[in-house]
Amino acid sequence: MELSLVDPNSPRSAQVETMRDACAANGFFRVPLSSIPADIAAEAWGLAKAFFSLPTAHKEAVGFPEPGYPYGYSEYGLEALARSLGDHDAVGDMKESFSVGPDCGVHASTVPATGASAWIRSVSLWPTQIPELRDAWERYYQALAVVAAELMSVMAEALELPTDYFEPFIDRPITSMRALHYPAVPNQAPSALRAGAHTDYGTLTILRTDDVAGLQIHTDDGWWDVPPDPDTFVVNLGDTIAQWTNDRWRSTLHRVVPGAEPRQSMAFFHMANWDATIECLPTCRTHGEAPRHQPAQAGPWLMRKFQSTVDSGDR
Repeated sequence: MELSLVDPNSPRSAQVETMRDACAANGFFRVPLSSIPADIAAEAWGLAKAFFSLPTAHKEAVGFPEPGYPYGYSEYGLEALARSLGDHDAVGDMKESFSVGPDCGVHASTVPATGASAWIRSVSLWPTQIPELRDAWERYYQALAVVAAELMSVMAEALELPTDYFEPFIDRPITSMRALHYPAVPNQAPSALRAGAHTDYGTLTILRTDDVAGLQIHTDDGWWDVPPDPDTFVVNLGDTIAQWTNDRWRSTLHRVVPGAEPRQSMAFFHMANWDATIECLPTCRTHGEAPRHQPAQAGPWLMRKFQSTVDSGDR
């Protein structure tokens, strides 16, 4: 399903209905790439491609300075997303990535930086060889933050809540952003994956891809391909939404399978505030129905999930 946030002829009621249907089905839908300015989208994408074209030594110069550091360059095979769901023997994913954190956003200075939450305030690392990358990515990050906030307001209405219900939970978001490069991997075993099966941890993910296939989602009928469309963003719900909605809306399992062509994507992982308590919404359980999830703070949940995926060298 495609949800238009920029079409003035798309009434709010239609957006809410589309959102409700998509989220109740499999938690995946699309929004037009034109939801953000074209120049911002093009520059961020092009500079991501330039980053992955750098010599390995230059990319490694902005690699994780210590195990579990949240931002920077992750080399090929370092991360195994399937470990986040308990598959501790999962091999590393066939990808490399470059990630930045909430210091790219306009609310960076309001994110707590004491105790465990100092982890999320770790400094984003930037390659000196592409000095313009930081400004371009900050503009892209901030543009998608606006889209994410609007999507959350539509979700609130779809859940029969006030439009601004989620605002106190996302006014200091700990959102991160990541570019991913999947090198060509012809003749790989069927079990080899570019990204192992996982769910996303936050509220929602806004994903841009090129025209190379590979993303799959898991439904009751098995694995299904998500056709690539460079003119749209793919949006999927994360674990936080599933917890809020008592699993009425799902955080759908997904993966990236190998292919003979290289593939690039950029993912904006929208999160709630570090100290936001995530618990069952009042409209998401009937009288006498027990919540399926214990209340949890968004930040510590994210930290545990992320750090479970990175090889510390002890395996």
